[in-house]
Amino acid sequence: MDASSSSFLSAMQPSKLLTRIMSMPKSAVTTTAPSLSPHLPLLNVSSVRIDEKHQNSSTGPTTRRSTSRPAASPTATFPAATLPTMMFNALKNLINNFIDPPLRPSVDPRCVLRDNFAPVDELPPTECEVIQGSLPQCLDGAYIRNGPNPQYFPRGPYHLFDGDGMLHSIRITQGKAILCSRYVKTYKYTMERDAGAPLLPNVFSGFKGLAPSVARIALFAARILAGQFDPANGIGLANTSVTYLGNRLYALGESDLPYALRLTSDGDIETLGRHDFDGKLLMSMTAHPKIDLETGEAFAFRYNVVPPFLTYFRFHANGNKLPDVPIVSMTRPSFLHDFGITSKYAIFADIQIGMNLMEMVFGGGSPISYDPSKVPRLGIIPRYAEDESEMKWFDVPGFNLIHAINAWDEEDAIVMLATNILSVEHIIERMDLVHALVEKVRIDLKTGVVTRNPLSARNLDFGVINPAYLGKKNRFVYAAIDDPMPKISGLVKLDVSKGEQQDCTVASRMYGPGCYGGEPFFVAREPENPDAEEDDGYVVSYVHDEMAGESKFLVMDAKSPELDIVAAVKLPRRVPYGFHGLFVRESDLKKMWLETGTGQQEMYS
Repeated sequence: MDASSSSFLSAMQPSKLLTRIMSMPKSAVTTTAPSLSPHLPLLNVSSVRIDEKHQNSSTGPTTRRSTSRPAASPTATFPAATLPTMMFNALKNLINNFIDPPLRPSVDPRCVLRDNFAPVDELPPTECEVIQGSLPQCLDGAYIRNGPNPQYFPRGPYHLFDGDGMLHSIRITQGKAILCSRYVKTYKYTMERDAGAPLLPNVFSGFKGLAPSVARIALFAARILAGQFDPANGIGLANTSVTYLGNRLYALGESDLPYALRLTSDGDIETLGRHDFDGKLLMSMTAHPKIDLETGEAFAFRYNVVPPFLTYFRFHANGNKLPDVPIVSMTRPSFLHDFGITSKYAIFADIQIGMNLMEMVFGGGSPISYDPSKVPRLGIIPRYAEDESEMKWFDVPGFNLIHAINAWDEEDAIVMLATNILSVEHIIERMDLVHALVEKVRIDLKTGVVTRNPLSARNLDFGVINPAYLGKKNRFVYAAIDDPMPKISGLVKLDVSKGEQQDCTVASRMYGPGCYGGEPFFVAREPENPDAEEDDGYVVSYVHDEMAGESKFLVMDAKSPELDIVAAVKLPRRVPYGFHGLFVRESDLKKMWLETGTGQQEMYS
């Protein structure tokens, strides 16, 4: 499971709740502390820096394009020594130490941020050493992976999905590699950096029960009224994925607009600004848009806790966003992290994981909740639909889709490859108990019958394909072995053309004792060759050795039966475990530089 990372934050958009808060007179907002119980333990974290800014003095410029909301343009800053900041921080400490201390291991930052989940500082472009083999020429370009990396070590409850987005890029040119790690300079990041302390509550871990929920909401409202934070400028973490759309690069998180990026020629990463596509994207969008490499089109959606609960939309190849298509037949909030696309249809999953504000606040549960009485279903809508009049839903009991790997059309049917979470009730609190299957699902459009076939019994997620086969029938899938979850101990190659009732694994590689990797990504050896075989290429990933304390960038032969390592790059410092990544070819980097060159960059400032 990935950054469902910031998905629920879309419920905290600058909408009705915050609008009402900001319209209230200041006298109406109180932050009276409740009486303290002598029986509650005082959190005492002594082995780490607490609410300290990392020593990361080098940061890329924070600029803005004319159609983008600014990544950071604070009208005022509040040094840590000011009276409002001191008062708010004292209240925050009161909440974290007495009202809602992080007692459960699933939200105790000392447990969650251990080993290679611990945050790192920014790293400017730094040369790397190729310690095995040589880097293939087709890897000229950049592999960029996103993931959570909290700017400040948390004092109170913290979940893996709550961290600020950090990009780890390895720039490859003529066999040489340069690593760079930079925060996505979101509005949240820059305001908290300037304030010298966290300003927003952690959504996935900070709202367990009525008392902590009310206390944290009241404190956040007080910060808004004091002018420390303006949610209209965005609340997202941008910690989930990276996409290349309309010759531009974006960091994505489901709770906010995309953040435009620029990779410089020397391998550095700059955040250009929060991008709304000429005012046409007013709210958040999925962190899993689908890019058709043949047409250049992009397809996306957003979900929300208020109607419409699902909205579908697409982009032309030039990045021009087309009108929204609200899906009103989605009758209650559902956690839609990913979806599928074919040459004819888009496929959405209405699963047993939903979002329930009342259960979160009054029941002491997570913002993401499990409803065992709900029957999951799949919905299909024409790829180029202008309304939902042709939307059709199919019940699929027991199918809780988290990641859609691929989908394609067959005669009177749709076939989809996707990850099904079996133990969905543990998705937030006990990720170590989660088991995920890669399944092949077939929807008969004539009869309405849906059949499912697991491709392996192993705990697999983060499945990827040759990107050129998106929306087309493909044969091979490369998936991460989530064992023990959330760590990734190896990689498998599945042949989905094999018959039913058999394991489709045709190749695998375990990283070794104490070694764990990330999401794999497939890079074709000859992307311009129409006759190239589907698996003619390489699978790349970051891998960390916890015993040696070293990270590597591995390049594996996708055709070999053991996914042989053809090149290994020793990284100058460790790269924490993260979520989703993207490889951008040299030719696409050049197109990006033309779009976001000096003249364009000045438009963001």
